[in-house]
Amino acid sequence: MSVFPAMKRRRFMQTAAALAASSLPTSRWALAADSHDGSPSDVTGQLARYIVASREQALPNAVAIACKSHILDTLGAMVSGSRMRPGILATRYVRSLGGTPQASVVGSNLRTTTVNAALANGMCAHADETDDFEPVTKAHPGCSVVSAALATGEYERASGEAFIRAVALGYDMACRLLMALGPDLVRASHRSAEGTASTFGAVGAAASLARLDERATRFALSYAAQQESGLWSWVKDKDHIEKAFDFAGMGARNGVQAVTMVQSGMTGVADVLDGTHNLLIALSTRPNPQAILDGLGSRFYVMRTAIKTYSVGYPIQSPLDAFLALRKAHDLTPDNVRGIDVHLPTDAVGIVGDSAMPDVNCPHMVAVALVKGAVSFADSHDASLMRDPRMIAQRQKVKVIGDSALNDPAAPRGARVDVTLVDGRTFSRTTRFPPGTEENPLSVERVNEKARDLMVPVLGKDKTERLIARINHLEDVRDIAALRPLFTV
Repeated sequence: MSVFPAMKRRRFMQTAAALAASSLPTSRWALAADSHDGSPSDVTGQLARYIVASREQALPNAVAIACKSHILDTLGAMVSGSRMRPGILATRYVRSLGGTPQASVVGSNLRTTTVNAALANGMCAHADETDDFEPVTKAHPGCSVVSAALATGEYERASGEAFIRAVALGYDMACRLLMALGPDLVRASHRSAEGTASTFGAVGAAASLARLDERATRFALSYAAQQESGLWSWVKDKDHIEKAFDFAGMGARNGVQAVTMVQSGMTGVADVLDGTHNLLIALSTRPNPQAILDGLGSRFYVMRTAIKTYSVGYPIQSPLDAFLALRKAHDLTPDNVRGIDVHLPTDAVGIVGDSAMPDVNCPHMVAVALVKGAVSFADSHDASLMRDPRMIAQRQKVKVIGDSALNDPAAPRGARVDVTLVDGRTFSRTTRFPPGTEENPLSVERVNEKARDLMVPVLGKDKTERLIARINHLEDVRDIAALRPLFTV
């Protein structure tokens, strides 16, 4: 007997459950005080029901626009990253695995399983430092969430509107898990905030697009929780390859795999966020489970996530913004600058103070900005510039200083740059919020421009313009799979 009638019956039941959930009053949908068993401790159930109900709930217009910008920004990162070593190696690895052609790998002609495609696209999305970043939690939501959503959405033939809602949900889940664990506590335990967030964000997006019912969603959360990982050892990665896996490929794969395992009929634990031996008490010494739920449905982390203006590690965004403003205002050149002091939050120094990767090395990037007056995508990834005698000479002028005065929860990635000239004059500038942050947002056209710069070299001008136009009006796309010809080659 064919399995398809059974699959159709299961899909009908899932849809019916979702419609029933969507008929709940708004206060119940927003989880003001809802719980499965009458107890406020049923975090898993409340979250699972929100995931189901949110599929049918329209997003506020500003949230939907922001979500489309982050989707486009992440697609740009995937496309450009497909031609960088982490993306090339990920695509080569996934190609060697074969697999049923369910979803596409961006920037290639490869179609493979949804799990494999999520892995490869995730690594492409974080192959460089151009993907987005949430300043408070330190999560990089887009590279895992959009990768998981793209693979699942293509296979499920999801609409653009469903895709937008799933991505918004994924950003919330990635960041809210860290808020429940305590971002600083996670990092203090040698764990990577980025790796920890990525699986949870990906499973949210994939579960939404797979239209799992509440029971199946609970199980998917449990399978994802069992795969939660991420060590801060990524800072020792010299090639940005394991980092691409840790931040994005691993989480995207884990989230999609959790959903597909449950879709296949596997059962799991129903209370992984609040039951015995749950995820939160396993990963945090002071967990706050309510942080997963507070404001869910009214406060959206996609609005709080920053889009980078420079393809460099996020702690370098503010220093570059401040220094380039000083350079322009005071005609700074390698000949008239004697020294540059870059003051960063203390936790940022170990990340960008002296990295072997050019795009994560603050002194090097400031030296490039001093010499060239800008920091292009090509320059930020040109390892040969790290060995260029002229750049080395300018880099020696740059001192990175951990400054506790910048440990500001309201502006966690601000910076101050002090420049001393040969003639003894000094200039200083502080950037609390670089362009692309919630406080200093980029326009849709600015995001389009960034996407063009990243995608045209791979896709060509025509495909790039058509893809940008479709993403800007993603709510009108009836089938995400129809976008496949625009992001593959």
